[in-house]
Amino acid sequence: MKAKLGVSALIVLFLAGLWLIAAPFAVGYQPRGATYVDATINDLWLGGSIAALSFVSLAVYAADALRELARRGKHADA
Repeated sequence: MKAKLGVSALIVLFLAGLWLIAAPFAVGYQPRGATYVDATINDLWLGGSIAALSFVSLAVYAADALRELARRGKHADA
């Protein structure tokens, strides 16, 4: 149960990071063709950091889960 909650939180964080990356362009506070305003730069750095960190955490969790399944499979064969 705790693992599902943790994975769900990481997915929500990943999606929030993606939204922060897209928000300046979707909402329209970044003028088209103009130099990036400070808010856009902030959103891109923060959103990218959040998305990257949550993605890496999800990958580590998935690798650990696969390792655990492989370990259980070896013990089941014995």
